[in-house]
Amino acid sequence: MHGQEAPAPLDDPEFRLPDWPSLCIMIMSNAMLQFSFFVTVSSASAYAEYLGGSALFSGLTIGIPTVFSGLFLIPMTKFDQGRYSLPLQIAYVSMIFGNILHAAAYQAHDLYLILIGRIASGMGYTAFMYVKHYCSDPRIIGVRKRTTLASWLVLGQAFGFSAGPFIGGLLYKVGFSNVVFNGYTSPGWTTAGFWLVFGLASTYIFKDLPKPHRSSDFNAVELAAGALPTPPRASPDPQTQNISFRQINTRQWGVIISMCWLSMSCFFILGSWESNIPVFTAVAFNYNPYNAGNFIALGGIAVLPFLLVSVRYAPRFQDRATLALGSAIGLTGLVLTLVLLATDHVVFGSFYVCWFLVALGFNLASTCTLSLLSKQLPNEWNGYTSVAIQYSNYCGRVTGAILGGAGVQIGMKNYIAIQIAVVGVGAMLHLSFWRQLKAKTG
Repeated sequence: MHGQEAPAPLDDPEFRLPDWPSLCIMIMSNAMLQFSFFVTVSSASAYAEYLGGSALFSGLTIGIPTVFSGLFLIPMTKFDQGRYSLPLQIAYVSMIFGNILHAAAYQAHDLYLILIGRIASGMGYTAFMYVKHYCSDPRIIGVRKRTTLASWLVLGQAFGFSAGPFIGGLLYKVGFSNVVFNGYTSPGWTTAGFWLVFGLASTYIFKDLPKPHRSSDFNAVELAAGALPTPPRASPDPQTQNISFRQINTRQWGVIISMCWLSMSCFFILGSWESNIPVFTAVAFNYNPYNAGNFIALGGIAVLPFLLVSVRYAPRFQDRATLALGSAIGLTGLVLTLVLLATDHVVFGSFYVCWFLVALGFNLASTCTLSLLSKQLPNEWNGYTSVAIQYSNYCGRVTGAILGGAGVQIGMKNYIAIQIAVVGVGAMLHLSFWRQLKAKTG
């Protein structure tokens, strides 16, 4: 072979993938969820202010869905039977209903109806976990495809935080002089319509795993690609899977702690910036929601080409190296922001560079947390690892959104210093467990 590595066999279980239509539905569901989460960001502060709320309340409306998503998640796993159709259908209905309530708050002139609508959407955001679980499920995804699929999920994440604020800001600017469909309500009505169409399409396209008939301890990586076993329960049920925390050694605990903290850090910082930018730029640059939405979207658009490159090349590198690179890029953006604030040199260009570095770095770092963790633990732990990473994401999103909304009130330098401290803890964990974080590429 002249020193070249032979291509993997077509039936190599380490490279297994599900059918493409179903995989595309999952990746598109992730992009739609991300879009829905961020479409209200650019106008959240103005909408809350119109109904008598504050910037802090707007941050709460951005972050509150993740709180209730976390509360709904565990009960959901008790009924999913290790499958995906039911959680997805519940998510689609919740997103439609929640966005309708969010839009209806204007005509009802009820500030708390916004909050209720976002809480209703929270049940839909449980699908974030199921999308991640699907893309690392050892029954259908080979170990050398998990980082690639994680990169696609992060690409959808970048689409969401760029297209969401931009379209939300655009709808706000167009306005539509109508008591039902206007600048405040149009993001909710439009998103509900998108979900209705997408939900109907996915019902006919998505092919779920077979229903389980008995408990199974098969290791999917050891099975031939054409012989899909009766699937074990994917939900964390120790009584049916004979899983014990005593199976986890010190090295694996180090990996779990590191990945959960890094996952929380990424979404904490991204969430805080996305909720802070409309508030801070209104004070610093006199931006309206349309301008703020464009600013957030410009960062996402600039990041997209780099994330596309990561889809192609990141699987060739160790996940721990990608994590370190992404965290370093993001930390550079935070430190630069702190310097600009300290010297009072915050202008459009410099602040945009900071936002670009933060968005690129922490989106890149977030590609590897679940895929790396799934490679380090036994296959039957995939349900646990998916839930652990999702709760870390939830924690980061809600605390970050609240911090971002309060950023101007607590002082922008303090706001950035908190984020640097969070990244610093993650860096110490990453370096401490560097050897333990070595895993298969791909």
